[in-house]
Amino acid sequence: MKAVNYYIVIDKIKEEPKSKSGFILSELQNEDVRYSKGKVISVGNAVNGIDKGNIVWYDKHAGHGFEWEENYYYIIKHADVVIIE
Repeated sequence: MKAVNYYIVIDKIKEEPKSKSGFILSELQNEDVRYSKGKVISVGNAVNGIDKGNIVWYDKHAGHGFEWEENYYYIIKHADVVIIE
């Protein structure tokens, strides 16, 4: 599988619920967090500065999911990436 143009294939990393003052927040309470974290699986030929294997933060409403060889991935545009770890 190879992304093309300005697209990036992401394997979403499930975030553990955050805690405030020792209290564990449920997933529903954690929904106000705007960004999701993922590992880059494939990068399109027109994308610069992002490499396969990078961990990135991206807008959680970006892109769409698809299944490939029994794994579920997300495809997003490079402009949706806000942080590279």
